[in-house]
Amino acid sequence: MPNKNELRELIKDQYGTLETLANWLDLAVEMLFYVEEDTFSRVELQEVATALRKLTVVLRSREKGQTI
Repeated sequence: MPNKNELRELIKDQYGTLETLANWLDLAVEMLFYVEEDTFSRVELQEVATALRKLTVVLRSREKGQTI
């Protein structure tokens, strides 16, 4: 069960700053439009997928009535 600081902790521990996380999410949006072979590195794709997965878990737990 997430606590009030889970999102803040996730951002700090995994991405350092909100700006870094925002950059990964911006890249995710770009990937949806431009994914072609050799457009993005495998590491970039994995980092974006990880960021989206972690945020999804936190946001879904909030949607179920739990606070972050």
